[in-house]
Amino acid sequence: MQTKVLIADDESSITELLSYALLKEGFQVEVASDGEEAYEKMLQFQPHMAILDVMMPKMSGFEICQKINADKNVGIILITAKNDISDKVVGLELGADDYITKPFDIREVLLRVKSLLRRLSQQPSVTNNEIYRISNLVIDKTGRKVTIGGKHISITLKEFDLLVLLMEHTERVFTREELLDLVWGMDYIGGTRTVDIHIRRLRQKLGQPYDQLLQTLYGVGYKIAGLDIHHET
Repeated sequence: MQTKVLIADDESSITELLSYALLKEGFQVEVASDGEEAYEKMLQFQPHMAILDVMMPKMSGFEICQKINADKNVGIILITAKNDISDKVVGLELGADDYITKPFDIREVLLRVKSLLRRLSQQPSVTNNEIYRISNLVIDKTGRKVTIGGKHISITLKEFDLLVLLMEHTERVFTREELLDLVWGMDYIGGTRTVDIHIRRLRQKLGQPYDQLLQTLYGVGYKIAGLDIHHET
């Protein structure tokens, strides 16, 4: 089955360049010229990956990230015209996987697309019904879902992978570089700031007292500790 990629940008020169390059690489491509059209095609086309311009008419790339169901296995690359760290941080906080800055080299875009698809295809496979319980917090590794008191907590794919990795190695301290390699892949181009952003988002979503699970060792990295964890298979 062909890998499906959605390209959304209000500049036709950008969509034409990207679609030509991706079609040549064997991808199935759909194009949108504004945010509303992009969101509709996300639902209809159901791409494996979307390349979204941040600044589009009707709906921004940021807004689309917010509206997409975080549980869907869709890779998101944002395009920004600004070489501004604040745009990149916001994009990552909203669940984007990567970003590129205009003007860009099409070879770099293809590298990032292939890198992200490779990371998405390497999601951990699970053969047993593995579940972690901490009081009324339940992390279902097989179903890739998190619940607190039976209520579903919406977390992104990378947030889930990060949480499970730490849960599988309680009390072990991981450096940011190790987490970046193990969760995002060694060919990930982004920096270790990505790890900090995802840890902060996990703490916010888990809330008290479970935010205390994710402990920071300043100058070193992160670990899971502090609460009674039950592992079921």
